[in-house]
Amino acid sequence: MSGAHHHQHDHDHSHGHGHGHSHSHNHSPASFGRAFAIGIALNSAFVLIEATYGILSGSMALVADAGHNLSDVLSLAVAWAASILAARPPSARFTYGYKSSSILAALFNAALLMLALGAILVETIRRLIAPEPVAAGPVMVVAAIGIAINTITALLFLRGREHDINIRGAYLHMAADAAVSAGVVAAGALIALTGAWWIDPVTSLVIVGVIAWGTWGLAKDSLKMGLHGVPASVDGHAVEHHLAALPGVHALHDLHIWPMSTTETAMTAHLVMPGGHPGDGFLTDLSHALEHDFGICHATVQIETTDLADLADHACGKGH
Repeated sequence: MSGAHHHQHDHDHSHGHGHGHSHSHNHSPASFGRAFAIGIALNSAFVLIEATYGILSGSMALVADAGHNLSDVLSLAVAWAASILAARPPSARFTYGYKSSSILAALFNAALLMLALGAILVETIRRLIAPEPVAAGPVMVVAAIGIAINTITALLFLRGREHDINIRGAYLHMAADAAVSAGVVAAGALIALTGAWWIDPVTSLVIVGVIAWGTWGLAKDSLKMGLHGVPASVDGHAVEHHLAALPGVHALHDLHIWPMSTTETAMTAHLVMPGGHPGDGFLTDLSHALEHDFGICHATVQIETTDLADLADHACGKGH
């Protein structure tokens, strides 16, 4: 960045170490450790039960659902590992710590859901073409247990789903599984009443559509975060107007807002202030305002007494 050498004393990393990040304590991924542990234990046990009964009753629907539940166990494990990594302190090499691992986990979870959907879709189409006998009784009993287990696990993540995309991913996985299990129970009941085996794959198709809708939203949001897009919770234009309207600010350039993790946002900006450096009090107040009003808890502001925008543009990767 041009000007950094000449204005090193004007560089302020207002990371707010003094006042912490109390606004996210109750909803941080780390606080969901118990929920992840219970979710993984419950679902691992159910995968074994469902797969065993699926094979014993000759029901491919149960075996496929067990596969879907297994993908959820894996994704919960990945999300939990990411939340632990995100809490680790920064190092000399990873100066931001491992916070962005939560974004990578969200992307991985979206991909895993897509794969699970693909597997279910293939099996569904195969069964539509050639319907097979379904033992309705065992299918209904095991799927009903599945509704209970997946609903309990989904409720564990209910309170954090608005605050972190990874918790939302976990919640979506479990809510989707409860819907799948409910669909399997309904299909089993209809098959028992009518003897029409094709009901099973048709119900499965509807469920696939519902899950695909939720998965697309998760994939889109996590990809946006992975590409350092401005988080949906932050109004970039409002931040720009706020900075430009500060007393003494003549111009603003190099404004960047990006997610450091699924819960924390960072920002850098160059403020052109011809009147000179406004002092540490200005920077401290600005740091507090950015965190309180916009949820940006890692702000770095560079003060310049002359507009170096053209120089900065030239210096980065052009003509070195």
